[in-house]
Amino acid sequence: MADKQKTYDFPQDLREAQLELHQAQAALAALYKRLPWSVAPLPGWTHTKENGHFHETERADSPGWNDEEQAEVDTLRARQLDLSTRVVTHDYWTTCDDAPNARAALKHLQDADAPAPQEQQEQGAT
Repeated sequence: MADKQKTYDFPQDLREAQLELHQAQAALAALYKRLPWSVAPLPGWTHTKENGHFHETERADSPGWNDEEQAEVDTLRARQLDLSTRVVTHDYWTTCDDAPNARAALKHLQDADAPAPQEQQEQGAT
């Protein structure tokens, strides 16, 4: 339990890379939600229990992704890979005696830096 209370002295460039990684992951997730469900054009379907399917599912036709959407996905994936590599291979990890717990703490660092929802409301009211 004490490990959750422990703080780590992460270098600023590592903190920034982790923050950028979170931002790239969030941007990619938001992009995936906007894009059609299939990269290539595919017909939709309707599966019903009456037709012997366990779950009822339905998908509209997918027009696929256009070149601009594919390029945006490729750019964000490359950015995510670059940032992941920078975080994982940072020199800090060779000096850290508790790397697994420190890595977990770094992943949640922005949670500690972000104001709580109550604080956000109070800041917006001022």
